This record gives sequence, structure tokens and C-alpha cells, in this order.
Amino acid sequence: MFRNQYDSDVTVWSPQGRLHQVEYAVEAMKQGSATVGVKSDTHAVIVALKRAQNELSSHQKKVYEIDTHAGVSIAGLLSDGRILARYLQTECSSWRWDYKQPVPIKKLAEAMQLKLQSNTQYYGRRPFGVGILIAGYDKDGAHIIQTDPSAEVVSMHATSIGARSQSARTYLERNVERFENSSPDQLIVHALLALRDTLPAEENLSAQNTSIGIVGKDHPFSTLTDSQVAVHLNQVSAHPRNVVAPQGGAEPMQS
Repeated sequence: MFRNQYDSDVTVWSPQGRLHQVEYAVEAMKQGSATVGVKSDTHAVIVALKRAQNELSSHQKKVYEIDTHAGVSIAGLLSDGRILARYLQTECSSWRWDYKQPVPIKKLAEAMQLKLQSNTQYYGRRPFGVGILIAGYDKDGAHIIQTDPSAEVVSMHATSIGARSQSARTYLERNVERFENSSPDQLIVHALLALRDTLPAEENLSAQNTSIGIVGKDHPFSTLTDSQVAVHLNQVSAHPRNVVAPQGGAEPMQS
């Protein structure tokens, strides 16, 4: 894993044309606890798996509101994720101050891309070790934006990042045609079913370890309470679980 000759700084290229520090940051994102984003024509939903460092600690916050029309979920280093969430909140506030309206999600994605890319180009910096899903709604409809430490920022119909996220993406790929016309409640259930597939067989989702954020037409961004999460988890429990052994990948870190 360690390539001491070419990973001393983010600006050092290897002979194979790779930036190893960027790859290390992407690996940190892949080891964070999973998060899932899905959208329909009118709504976007993000769900995230929260972790507690031990039985005596509280669960880490994974979903943040950045404006009334957008929110984010995080996979990777939570300290880096909080910095980027605050950056997006500042961008939203500045846009409202200048233009007296919510920032378009496309502009927000472009600002995030520039922020992430600058840390991969200049000496003395390090990439952010976190991936972020942005859920938003504007005049162009619902959006799910996926970012990673390499500054790849893409719009998705549905996606998942973090540990064992391939299992979630498999579920999303099989059911993507259902999302477009789904109701908000149906969309949440699909997202939770995908998130459940990232867990080992002996674990399950609960109101304490699951965060849900939703935004849409005439629906400002909101994070569901534990009691509201429990209602949706009861619907998920009605669907039998297909347990598949994880294909490679590390155990999720406490993030």
C-alpha cells in the first residue's frame, strides 16, 4: 500500500501517472460508514448509517442541512465532512444575500468541485478524506450529487458511497426504474433497503443508527426524528433480507 517514493506530497506524480495521496483519501471515503442517495421526479432522499465509537458514546451525526432546499450526507472522515458542510452552508448564504433566492444545485456542485480540486493541486495541502452526497431541489427538479476526494462531482439518479457500498449500488441498479415515479415514503424505503444491504448479517438498521434526510417540491429539507425513522424501518422489516457476503473491502471505520 505504501509507496514512499511518490506519496510524499499530493503534487508528486508516480511514473504510472497516479497521485497516491489522492488515492489514499479515496480509500478513507470507502472505509467510512455507508450513505445512500436516491431521487424521484419530485423528491430527493439521503440516508446514512451512523456509528458510535463504543457503547458509552453517542452516534455521530452524518446528515446536515445546508439550506432550506438542500442537505448533505457524509462518508469518510467526519471532521473533513463537517468542514465541507460548513463551506456549502456559507456558499448558500452568500448566494441568498447576493441574489435573494436559493442557489441552484448545479452552481453548488461546481463550487464543491473547485473546493475539492484545489486541495489536490497545491503543495502543502492534503485532499479531503471524505465523500459527500448532496440532495437538493430547485427549478430543474430533484438532484443527487456525488463527490469524492479526487474532485469528481457527478449528478446521479441513485448512488451509494462508503464501506460495502457496492451491495447498495447493486440494489439501486436493479430497482432504478421504480424511483422516478415513487412517492416520498416509497423512496425512503428503497433507500433504506439499499443501506441495509451494506450491513453484515448480524447487524440491522435501527432508529439510533440511521439518519434520513428528504427534500422536494413544496417540501423544505428536513431530517427525520427517531420516531419517524422507526416508522419507515417497520416498513423495511416487511421485506426479506438477502444476505450476500461482502466482496472485499475493509470493515467500516468509526465515521
